[in-house]
Amino acid sequence: MDTGFSGSQAAKVVGISYRQLDYWARTDLIRPSLVDAQGSGSRRRYSYQDLLELRVIKTLLDAGIKLESVRRVFDYLRTHVTGDIASAHLVISGQSVVLAQGEQLVDVLREGQGVLNVLSLAGVKEDVDAQLVPLAGDVSPIADAI
Repeated sequence: MDTGFSGSQAAKVVGISYRQLDYWARTDLIRPSLVDAQGSGSRRRYSYQDLLELRVIKTLLDAGIKLESVRRVFDYLRTHVTGDIASAHLVISGQSVVLAQGEQLVDVLREGQGVLNVLSLAGVKEDVDAQLVPLAGDVSPIADAI
């Protein structure tokens, strides 16, 4: 059984103050997934996954993303990323946060609007190599020069 991490342990691991952690929990930015506070004197217990999410939040804030935007990013991630949020790839540029989903970049602060397609160079190589196979018997002087 995962006993998790206390609030003070979580704050220390993530590099934030306990006060900041408490504020994020009370305002529903991120609540502890193992044991939530049940009133005065109760102790929150955070999972390892919670620590990862807390660190992402801190990183976004440190990069200059406003707290309101961080909330929107996490709402989007929790809705659209299947599985482990830690497996997602975020690109931070100024006040923009873009999620790399497969071969597409999605601006999570602009309601999931696609912004660019990612060109996989490995895919280009595979396509060219596949086209070269039928030409293997048809050797030309240009192919010999390569």
